[in-house]
Amino acid sequence: MSTPNSLDLPDGVRRTTIHTSRGAFAALEAVPGSGVCDRDAALLVPGYTGSKEDFIAVLDLLADGSRRVIAIDMRGQFETPGAQEGDAYLAPALGADVAAIIHATGAKHLLGHSYGGLVARETVLAGVRGTSFTLMSSGPGALTGARAKEVRAMLTALGVRDGTMPDRAALAAGIAKLWQAHLEPQAVTAGVPAPIVAFLAERMLGNDPYGLVLMAKHMLAAPDRTAELARLSQLPMLVIYGENDNAWPPAAQETMARQLGACRVCIPGAVHSPAVEAPATTASALTNFWDEAETIVAKHAANTTGMP
Repeated sequence: MSTPNSLDLPDGVRRTTIHTSRGAFAALEAVPGSGVCDRDAALLVPGYTGSKEDFIAVLDLLADGSRRVIAIDMRGQFETPGAQEGDAYLAPALGADVAAIIHATGAKHLLGHSYGGLVARETVLAGVRGTSFTLMSSGPGALTGARAKEVRAMLTALGVRDGTMPDRAALAAGIAKLWQAHLEPQAVTAGVPAPIVAFLAERMLGNDPYGLVLMAKHMLAAPDRTAELARLSQLPMLVIYGENDNAWPPAAQETMARQLGACRVCIPGAVHSPAVEAPATTASALTNFWDEAETIVAKHAANTTGMP
């Protein structure tokens, strides 16, 4: 799971709620100190077991580029309410949630981190396209390797089998047991400060159990949709990841970037959460890409309309 280094909100960042046609979504919103937003707004979507707090370290840096930046909790994540129906956690439904947030906020740049990249990809492929699309530490399809084994082990420990799903109460109890027996000791051993450990506990136990299970299932079975995405040749895309990513291999992300014709940035020293592990470098790369994407889109629009 992504682990923020601090929970203190920088100046210009506030907690808010985004109200949409598909419900309300908890968010962090950053605006420039000047209050002038003359660049296109950006929407940041977190990964599996993540939340808006994963972006705290970059929000003010990104907003300094004269743009409004919004980071969200997806449906059922942390402070965003869950859904009673399992269909609400299918990839197209989560993608439709992101589309509704884009409509409500006017965001033009879309970024998905890790599993959030697979969800944001659904939004783009459904026809909701703005100024740019960024995949951060996200792969072309299903999660593989050691991380996939960990997710499968979690599902097994929760009693999830093909065709069977424990009720919410049983899943919640299982998640609490996993936290106490494995995840919390791992965080403590890694030297995570006590206030951050407390936050991680609150977030993990605050997730909708059904959402955790159904998102995990999709992450383990997601198809490779790179070829479909590559057809959107006029949409500026960026693939950005840590050089030591331990989820989707860096080589796989490099190949995906090449197939997409996307810009590619490998963040030195970062692992799976560049926004936490190398915030200044990550924010600079995103700002440079977004600025260039706006220039490209503006030129294309001018050429289309015949304007000088």
